Amino acid sequence: MWLADNAAGGGGNLLYSLAPFLLMFVVFYFLLIRPQQKKSKNRNSMLRALAKGDKVTTIGGLHGTIAEITDDTIVLKVNDATKLTFDRSAINNVAARSGESK
Repeated sequence: MWLADNAAGGGGNLLYSLAPFLLMFVVFYFLLIRPQQKKSKNRNSMLRALAKGDKVTTIGGLHGTIAEITDDTIVLKVNDATKLTFDRSAINNVAARSGESK
């Protein structure tokens, strides 16, 4: 039936039936996909910019200062005697950069 309508000049009917799906995709792109890509890009740039001496917070809420850093691990100095090793991806945010003053 659809093929007969389409062959008879009912091509506009197909456009009207696909329009809601196209509109949904555009809405999902601007409300969900694009902001998530932007957030991911910002997080990756923050993780790449980590340096020794930065004060950071982990995703578990642990506060510390970066004592050593490699490509995929970070050693946090929690107090004078305690050093803990974390994956670089476990860093949630940077509280203070090493070059900044309080």
